[in-house]
Amino acid sequence: MSKLASLENIVMEFGAIRALDGVSIDINRGEVLGLMGDNGAGKSTLVKTIAGNFQPTSGRYVFEDQDVRFSGPADARRHGIEVVYQDLALCNNLTAAANVFLGREPMRQVGPFRVLDKKLMNTRSAEIFRELKSETRPADLVDRMSGGQRQAVAIARTRLSNSKLVLMDEPTAAISVRQVAEVLALIRRMKEQGLSVILISHRMPDVFDVCDRVVVMRRGSKVADKPINQSSPEEVTGLITGAIKTA
Repeated sequence: MSKLASLENIVMEFGAIRALDGVSIDINRGEVLGLMGDNGAGKSTLVKTIAGNFQPTSGRYVFEDQDVRFSGPADARRHGIEVVYQDLALCNNLTAAANVFLGREPMRQVGPFRVLDKKLMNTRSAEIFRELKSETRPADLVDRMSGGQRQAVAIARTRLSNSKLVLMDEPTAAISVRQVAEVLALIRRMKEQGLSVILISHRMPDVFDVCDRVVVMRRGSKVADKPINQSSPEEVTGLITGAIKTA
């Protein structure tokens, strides 16, 4: 696999608190990377650093062979980095298509007026849902959707632009077994399309089901980074709790 991005010796300090302590990670193209660790391990800080929310105190961030220092999430998005947050940030009273285009609505000219191009929104959303092999339809109201369908809408939003890396924060938390299967299928579909995915999850079965590699964080440090087929749920649990120091 070729490398999409790398973080080298990343340190993130908030006053006297060192949230990341010299973390180095490579992100490969077309790879699903599982990111695991207990609460406070540094996962969220690492993800926010990758997504442009935070600028590291020190260390090097390379994206597509270029040193980068993003000014914010919008800057990272322009480079092809998208985030699907745990709360999904969807508007329940809007349709799937309206949510996919939220904040990026296409307009068309009608006489002296500019109006929403709903036809384009519906057509493009339908194309993306087909690519993801999701049963979600552009006209469906989010308020009436299952957890799996909501995830499909949030993921479809990342496909509007030329995304290269998608960060997914606990996408299978608090949804049914059937909906978990739908979300994992969506992640596989993104990988098939050549996207890199970082899956942040506490659910061991999900990580071992779809990920190629697992990174374990503990107290701001990386304690493991290895192919998923060379690890086990028992080892990862030991690493998270500190029963195993490194692997």
